[in-house]
Amino acid sequence: MPALEPLLIEIRKCTICEKHLPLGANPVLQANRKAKILIAGQAPGKKVHESGVPFDDASGDRLREWMGISSNIFYDPTIIAIIPMGFCYPGTGKSGDLPPRPECESAWRRQLLEQLPNINMSLVLGKYAQTYHFGKTSSSLTELVKSWEDYWPDVVPLPHPSPRNNIWLSKNTWFEKEVLPRLRARISDIIGL
Repeated sequence: MPALEPLLIEIRKCTICEKHLPLGANPVLQANRKAKILIAGQAPGKKVHESGVPFDDASGDRLREWMGISSNIFYDPTIIAIIPMGFCYPGTGKSGDLPPRPECESAWRRQLLEQLPNINMSLVLGKYAQTYHFGKTSSSLTELVKSWEDYWPDVVPLPHPSPRNNIWLSKNTWFEKEVLPRLRARISDIIGL
């Protein structure tokens, strides 16, 4: 298995699924062996594809708010690793972005996660990432997020922070009241704020 830096160079040059991507390949991720928190999301959106910066959009603004951290901390790879299920923008479907391309998982993701020995907490955003990290379950996203204490403090299932989930957030006010204060406190402890 290659060391992390050569692996990241290979991933950033990857074109395995380029023929399936409407805007071509542009793998977007962030990792360092010292990282303490893993953010496992879906796949970059169009804006992130264009900027090349993970969560450089409204979803990222909300996620940083949920975590109670600044952009400087969020984009410090020695603190936060950002490894989505798919590293490239998959395109848009009828109800939002298409699912992450599966090639990243088989080609890169497992190797990459093995290179992160210092992760103390993983935030797992959305159904695709949750299926990977928790396995296929009969639970809905809401049921899995409601059961967050079953996985605490190492792994936390979260809804995707996308503005498309505003309705979910308004229907599930317990999330902001119960989960987010504990999440912020745990993150603060891990990174020494």
